[in-house]
Amino acid sequence: MLKEFKQFIMKGNVVDLAVGVVIGVAFGAVVNGLVNDLVTPLIGAFGGQPDFSALSFTINGSNFLYGNFINALLSFLIISAVIFFFVVKPINKLQEHAAKNKTPEDPTEKKCSECLSEIPKAAKRCKYCTSKFH
Repeated sequence: MLKEFKQFIMKGNVVDLAVGVVIGVAFGAVVNGLVNDLVTPLIGAFGGQPDFSALSFTINGSNFLYGNFINALLSFLIISAVIFFFVVKPINKLQEHAAKNKTPEDPTEKKCSECLSEIPKAAKRCKYCTSKFH
């Protein structure tokens, strides 16, 4: 039983998942630090510190705190914008640049001139229509 547990723990996908979770938590701390320590004060410098938590309305004795929802929505939008502009866009640019410099691989398949099926490049006969190649 312990041997099976050890095999389960040592599987690549379990270890990859654990590493992904740890890196995700660390990355979340970096993004939160960037938003809380740099972006939010920058927004506050131009437009004041928005706080909608006091906004609410009451119906039949039930208090609806829609201001907290607005705060959460704004926080989500700010964090999403920071991730998009400071992480996603730069990584996409790096990947485009790397793809430009990459030499294309030789094709491993070719098209049959008779039936237009994809067949291995080294084939001497089409496996679909049996046409011969030279």
